[in-house]
Amino acid sequence: MNTEVNRRLVIIVRADPVICGHSGEARNLAEVALTRGFDDVRIVTWPLERLEETGLPLKPLDTVLPYSPGITVERPGPVGGYKIPDGRYLAGMTGRLVELFTDGVPTVAMSLYLHPHTTAVADALRIARSTGLPVNVTTIAEAVGSDITDVVRSAVDHGEFGAAAAVLSTYLSQDVCVAVSEYTKRVIVESAAELDAMYGTAFAAQCEARVEISYPAIDTSAYLNLDTAETERVLAARGLRRGEYVLYLSRLQKAKGVDDLIRGFAASEGCEGQTLVIAGRGPDVAYFQRIARRTAAKDRIVFLQDVGDEEKPHLMAACSAYALPSRPAPEFTETFGIALVEKMLAGGGPVITCDTGGILEAVGDTAVVVPSNDPSALTVALNVCAGGMDDADREWWEHRAREHALQFDRVAVFDRLFARVAPAAAPVTDAVPTLIASPRRVRI
Repeated sequence: MNTEVNRRLVIIVRADPVICGHSGEARNLAEVALTRGFDDVRIVTWPLERLEETGLPLKPLDTVLPYSPGITVERPGPVGGYKIPDGRYLAGMTGRLVELFTDGVPTVAMSLYLHPHTTAVADALRIARSTGLPVNVTTIAEAVGSDITDVVRSAVDHGEFGAAAAVLSTYLSQDVCVAVSEYTKRVIVESAAELDAMYGTAFAAQCEARVEISYPAIDTSAYLNLDTAETERVLAARGLRRGEYVLYLSRLQKAKGVDDLIRGFAASEGCEGQTLVIAGRGPDVAYFQRIARRTAAKDRIVFLQDVGDEEKPHLMAACSAYALPSRPAPEFTETFGIALVEKMLAGGGPVITCDTGGILEAVGDTAVVVPSNDPSALTVALNVCAGGMDDADREWWEHRAREHALQFDRVAVFDRLFARVAPAAAPVTDAVPTLIASPRRVRI
């Protein structure tokens, strides 16, 4: 047994520099683990060149904040010949997990995204146990988004029984099964029920009984008590002024409704003195830029593709309104809305969003909710939030939003999650906080 390490946490995820809220969640869980008795924390992820090849939106590397000492990011290289394009990388990841699982160190292995990360964990654990070497591993699998709304849902819709069964069976083989929202669990159970009805399987009841909710872990301290002078410096560097711009900051893909936002902003009389800042990277940036150039507001729409982790909270805190009008799409549905919570913590003008996926679980009754796919509704909301709200109203919205968002603090989320882990692997913590009541809907 390794005598230098007493307790290990391994997180398997698409990690930084991927622009994805769950990359940040992995970082936050890792940071808290260092304060909860884990003396070896590892994030196992993909080589940078492989991430780039996939077309995933990536942050500029020089904007990614460093991890604390004690957290090691591992990017196992491919294994095998060039004629096996994808399996080589999965083999590298699985092989590294086998090595981490066979030294007897008490380990918790947490996978975010069921496919392929939970698959890698399940395979590695099976192999590790077959070696005869000491294995002391507890597993957590977290369903976060497209692993359910795309992979499982698509497999069920297309009658791909084997693919859907593989994901659900592997998920249920883990010691602790969680989903990032009630919405995500509902999709899991409904998809499993359809599979059961079609093929006589028995997945739905197991999913209903075993899957619990673990909301994403957010570093609230990064968004609270921001230095006003630093905020002004960030704004000046971008040519912006406090309260004079509407902000969108997330991945740039059609399912996020950015085209609706552009059209709604261009038609808003209340935003005639405002700038629309569209920050982020993604596959549809050129498409959105073309739409923006065709509007009368083209000179007041700015695209930023190099916003870093340190700059983000300041841009959020000083906007007149923050809009994320996500809509359901086959390739992506917002299963929570981490960026919304980050914005609510930072302050600034109200959040404008849609009742899509798990968004209402993120914002509660503290956001202006408009129908999806409706630019005219966005125009009305922008007129009110960016053009017709006084300081007292803005502060009222800001205070309520921040109070709601504090429940997702990474320490509280970590402690609630690890209270579900077997006593031998769970850290000793104070009493586990309870979640607040289900959100009410506020619409415009």
